[in-house]
Amino acid sequence: MGLSYFGTDGVRGRVGIEPISPSTMLRLGWAIGTTLKNAGNSSPVLLGKDTRLSGYMLESALEAGLCSAGMDIVLLGPLPTPGIAFLTRATDACAGIVISGSHNPYCDNGIKIFTASGGKLNNESLVHIERLMARVPDCVEAQFLGKASRMENARDQYVKYCLNTIDAGISFQGLHLVLDCANGAAYDVAPRIFSELGADLSVIHAEPDGYNINQECGSTDMRALQDKVLAEGADLGIAFDGDADRMLMVDEKGATISGDQALYILARYRQQANKPADGVVGTVLSNMGLEESLQELGIPFVRTQVGDRFVREEMLVRNWPLGGEASGHIICLDKSTTGDGIVSGLEIAEAMRTSDRSLSQLAQGMKLYPQHTVNIPVDSRASKEIQRHPAVQDAAAEVENRLGKRGRVVLRASGTEPLFRVMLEGENAQEVEKLASGIVKAVHQAISE
Repeated sequence: MGLSYFGTDGVRGRVGIEPISPSTMLRLGWAIGTTLKNAGNSSPVLLGKDTRLSGYMLESALEAGLCSAGMDIVLLGPLPTPGIAFLTRATDACAGIVISGSHNPYCDNGIKIFTASGGKLNNESLVHIERLMARVPDCVEAQFLGKASRMENARDQYVKYCLNTIDAGISFQGLHLVLDCANGAAYDVAPRIFSELGADLSVIHAEPDGYNINQECGSTDMRALQDKVLAEGADLGIAFDGDADRMLMVDEKGATISGDQALYILARYRQQANKPADGVVGTVLSNMGLEESLQELGIPFVRTQVGDRFVREEMLVRNWPLGGEASGHIICLDKSTTGDGIVSGLEIAEAMRTSDRSLSQLAQGMKLYPQHTVNIPVDSRASKEIQRHPAVQDAAAEVENRLGKRGRVVLRASGTEPLFRVMLEGENAQEVEKLASGIVKAVHQAISE
């Protein structure tokens, strides 16, 4: 069915994008378990997943591999990725593994690994695991095999944690909110959390069947949420992706609110509420308007390469509480160790309630520069060669000279799909689109050679 595996940290790395199979997952589970066991870990590994059909098969294969290496496992079932990160550190597990294709369609899947502290595994450990995968797995002696159990209250624990991330006494009573759960991991917990806080709630796409995750819904397709918000006269809508580590919003007028705008709202709210807002970490794809707007507020801003792991690392170095990506992957480091769509959505709803302002009013003050992105199918192994190709370099340099300080060019390979992305940003949407065509032409030339 075209199932693909895109890396041990949720992003394409050394393993790359390759066909997935039970034997691949068995080897991966054994390699992870062997690495953990050799490091002296004796506490269990937590194993959770999103709602896609392949999760059942991959869960069983990973379970077998981990047990064969002598590691005990606790099965969590379908749960948002940040919930697994939370439970990993809350239960003193030695690691947490998430089986999720994130925002991808049901036919894709991948693996994310969390350390005992709830952060993503470092590159050194990932490389070691990938090298072990090349070996034929062996098995510990029978008396040392791992055992598997199930945590029956995993969702309840995560719900309680999320509720405790907003200020005590906050009520969403009278706030009309629409949730789009993307038929993914948030389908049960997100409605429970917002209902518990008293919101007048409408829920769409919360009936996963294994195939419909991210299908014309959630943060990758906001049209249904926009229509629902306008039809019901709701105050806001929140759309999650398949594993609920990101979210995008729709305001009361039906306009989408990007991850960059969400970061701006959170930073300004925290500044006005005397909460931690020392600085914000974005990526090379973050809108120039976010940087300019934060500068006007006196809030520092820095960029990293694309990927929540890189954002988090920079946040830790600078001891800043806020960071994220335009895609809606928001990290509130004083509340969570990783991106959490529910936690960030709760804080923005809290900002609306305490300020008595609409979502569109909270987003005012940030100018969004037009961005134009073209996704070009490409062999993932050739992405770096394409980026270094003289024709591509010359075309990009010419556009950068034309734009000057009025815009930017970003060329990069996708982290989860065999695509090469060309992104241009500037003051004029038509100019940006026209200039992008020259670089796209050069990329196609590089591919054909």
